[in-house]
Amino acid sequence: MWETIKDIGYWLRETISWTVVKRLIYGLIVLLLLYYPVGMFLIHKVDSNPDFGFQNSSRGSNAVAVSIALIDREVNQNGWVSNDPIFKPGAFLDNMANYQTGIISAIARFSYELVDQLGRTRGSSVVDPDLQEVSGLLQYSGEIWWWNPSTSLMPVATSEQQYNKAMEQLIVYNERLARGAAVFEKRSDNLLATLDRISLDLGSSSASIDNYVKDGFGCVLDFGADDLFFKIKGQAYAYRLILKGLRRDFSELITTRDIESSWNEMETSFDSIIAMDPMIISNCAVDGLLFQNHLTSEGFYLLRARTQLKEITNILLK
Repeated sequence: MWETIKDIGYWLRETISWTVVKRLIYGLIVLLLLYYPVGMFLIHKVDSNPDFGFQNSSRGSNAVAVSIALIDREVNQNGWVSNDPIFKPGAFLDNMANYQTGIISAIARFSYELVDQLGRTRGSSVVDPDLQEVSGLLQYSGEIWWWNPSTSLMPVATSEQQYNKAMEQLIVYNERLARGAAVFEKRSDNLLATLDRISLDLGSSSASIDNYVKDGFGCVLDFGADDLFFKIKGQAYAYRLILKGLRRDFSELITTRDIESSWNEMETSFDSIIAMDPMIISNCAVDGLLFQNHLTSEGFYLLRARTQLKEITNILLK
């Protein structure tokens, strides 16, 4: 046995020269160096198309339809990267990951209103079972891969699986709604409650910006500023599309209550957030001479959108 192993070793030394080995090693290093940057370049996508999901009108709720389209695009078409393990290039795409997380968080918040207000006749009526399941599924962490030894040695449900289940339930609900077998109450108080929920969520994001800026100035070397910036951008983008869908769903109410001009101004503020796309996110001093603070710029339009939402709800209260 030992003689056989020595013979194999001798044959390998004679057959494979050190030059060949070095070439293989160098080739492997070059391959690894290209794998991540090229992979990241091909995968990275922060899609902020303001007209996404509105090519065709929905037979059910437009706001629900665009929520479905957003989940499908980010999870299945663009590929969910927040839970990518270290051996995948997407693990280093923190801006895309935070943008996607912001989108899902906004849809999750909207799902609360579907369960509590829009998806049933009155507060005392039965909760729609499809919508109730959606609300829970969208609360699932976006960082769960199928195997995580730090929490369990057994495979677990991935973020993608949970979000796809939520999408499927939303599809079922919207199809039932189109057939008249589900509820979507287009009352003034329901729209008001939904806008209030969105306004509160924007206020929370504004507070996050304020706290982050107060903690100190990392200026252009602040590697956490871009995480917060893109998470809020994703949130604002999803709300922009959901609100566009709600505008169609409540078109008659919005026209009769004469809030179209206020709605236009609110959409413009959201568009200003979505349009922001600096190459480097800086968290410099607010009154800095050379570099601006992109977080405070984003926060300005965020608060403006929130103020305009409050103006609309004040009109609905009258």
